[in-house]
Amino acid sequence: MDHLPSLASLRAFEGAARHGSFSAAARELNVTHAAIAQHLRRLEDHFGTPLMHRAGRGMALTPQGEALAASLTEGFALIHSGVRALTEQGKSRPVRVSLTPSFAENWLMPRIGQFWSAHPDIPVEISPSISLTDLRRDGIDLAIRYGIGPWPGVEAQVLTTAPNAVVAAPSLGLKPVTTLADLQDQHWLMGGTRPEEGTWAKANGLDFDAARKTQLPTGNLANQAARAGNGVLISPATLVEQDIKSGHFTLLYSEDESPLAYHIITLPGRASANAQTFIKWLKRAA
Repeated sequence: MDHLPSLASLRAFEGAARHGSFSAAARELNVTHAAIAQHLRRLEDHFGTPLMHRAGRGMALTPQGEALAASLTEGFALIHSGVRALTEQGKSRPVRVSLTPSFAENWLMPRIGQFWSAHPDIPVEISPSISLTDLRRDGIDLAIRYGIGPWPGVEAQVLTTAPNAVVAAPSLGLKPVTTLADLQDQHWLMGGTRPEEGTWAKANGLDFDAARKTQLPTGNLANQAARAGNGVLISPATLVEQDIKSGHFTLLYSEDESPLAYHIITLPGRASANAQTFIKWLKRAA
C-alpha cells in the first residue's frame, strides 16, 4: 500500500475545505489556525501540488484539492456512520429527520402526536433547517424537502403534492379571485428563497416585477406577517391548510395541480426498521 499522509492532516484539510476557512476548521477540531495551515503544507509537500489558495478572506480549493476533499468528506462520513451504528447497537436510536422549519411547524407538528401515540417506543429527533443536509455525513435517516426531483444519489418518494395558494388575513377584507392580476395592488410577502414563486405568479396573471414585495428570511416569518394582516402570501397549500381551516387565512387563489411536491429523501437501502415505520406513518398521515 502506498504511504498515506497522517490522519490528522487529512482531517484538518477536509475541515478547511468543507468550511472554506482555516479558522472554522480549527474551531471544529479544537486546534489552532496555525496547526491547520501546517497540516495543509504537509499534505501539499506529500502530494507535490497545491491544494488550496487564498481567495478574499477565505480559502479556495484547487482542482486537485477539490478531488481530494470530495473523497475525504465521503470517507469520513462512512467512518462516522459505521462508528455510530456500532455504538448504538441494541439501543433505541432516534429516527433523525431533517426538514424545513415551515413544514415542521405547519404540517408535521399538528400530526406528530398520532405517531407518538401509536409508537411510544420509537423516539424521533427533528432537525428543522432551510439548509440542505448530507444524510450520510450528518447521520440523518430521512429528509423532507420541497422540489421536483428526482435527485442523484438518494431515493425520493412523494409525500404530498404542493400546489401553490395565495392567502391573506381576513382583516384585509379580500375576496377570492380568478386571476392574480386582481391582486396587483396588494403588498406581497415572500419567505425564504423560492425563486419559482415569481415565475408561478407571472404565469397566473401577476406583473411580479412591478408588484410591491417584501422578502423575509424564512417562510415562517412571511406566514406570521401575513397572519398579522401585512400583505398577501404565496405558499405551498400544504403549509397553510391548517390556517385556512382555523380562519387565520382566507384562501384567495389556488392551483389544482403542480409538479412541485414535498418528498421523503433517504439513502438507497439504508433506512432502519424504525425509520421505515416512521416513513409508512408519514405516507398515511398525508
